[in-house]
Amino acid sequence: MSANPSYLNELKQTGDFLTLSRDNEWHLDAAEFVLDNGTRVNIHDTGVIEFQPAVKTSKDVVYSSAIHGNETAPIEICDALIKQIIKGELILKQRVLFIYGNPQSINIGLRFVEENLNRLFNGHHTVEGVPMNNERNRAAKLEQYVSDFYTRGEQGSSRCHYDLHTAIRGSKNEKFAVYPFLHGKPWKKSQLQFLLSCGVNTVLMMKSPATTFSYYSSFIHGADSFTVELGQVKPFGQNDMARFEKTKQTLTALISQNEVKYPEFNANDFELFAVHRTINRTQHDFSFPFSDDAENFTGFAKGELLATDGDTAIYADVEGEAIIFPNASVALGQRALLTVIPMDIDSNFI
Repeated sequence: MSANPSYLNELKQTGDFLTLSRDNEWHLDAAEFVLDNGTRVNIHDTGVIEFQPAVKTSKDVVYSSAIHGNETAPIEICDALIKQIIKGELILKQRVLFIYGNPQSINIGLRFVEENLNRLFNGHHTVEGVPMNNERNRAAKLEQYVSDFYTRGEQGSSRCHYDLHTAIRGSKNEKFAVYPFLHGKPWKKSQLQFLLSCGVNTVLMMKSPATTFSYYSSFIHGADSFTVELGQVKPFGQNDMARFEKTKQTLTALISQNEVKYPEFNANDFELFAVHRTINRTQHDFSFPFSDDAENFTGFAKGELLATDGDTAIYADVEGEAIIFPNASVALGQRALLTVIPMDIDSNFI
């Protein structure tokens, strides 16, 4: 760790960790300092900054954004929170680790540089016979930073990770969250209440392991972890930040209060979906029959065409099967489409 990196004085004055990360796309010398209120600040790397308040804490919170660099609204939310913390305008009661996943992809305004970072977690960054690249190395480092952060938490602290995104397409349900596969463990009503407070009432329940950042934290570290989609992708400066105010207020409360009280749980507040199936692209000739502006959660009648993969036509096999995250240009072997069907609150929710 550098004793006093040249960037430190300006960071203390401006709190602008986002610009610092964008100026140092793949590496930044580690450093640490203490705010006037006693909060310890640790810069672990470019895009990775940790805050440890002087008080005893009960939660270890991870907020990640820019896993896809063109998803700007979550980046702006985290940028505002980090600045408030460094300037002493937001006093923390909980430990928090902020992550900007892919600073170079922010700079070029694209989802990724060489490879989709959110397909490289849970060990998928290192595959025999597949050459390493910057995004694969970055995924390995981010896993380690999260692991170290949770390991250093207070014994008995609760762990959570909210990986903040915006979707390529518009959505009939503007904001929604993806609940990672829990391998038979129950889903938590308290987490649904947190999401509702963020303005998110639509949740997808995954039924299989994944390569995503949120699944990594859930599976490896037992964290309450979600991929949270907050709207549609827009360039910097074009986001209506008023649409994200409930999200920002709830994320702020989680790290600045000892406990956050949510309204009493009501199943009618939520629209839940179970993943019905995953459709992967296996052929170069892959296409959808619907337009590029077809929204997430668009439903199809049983027997309607969903996709064509080479010579294989894929049809909706249940009435109302709805599409999520359609992307015909993914790499061969990767998920091109999720389909979902409605589900109800049942005994697996506690």
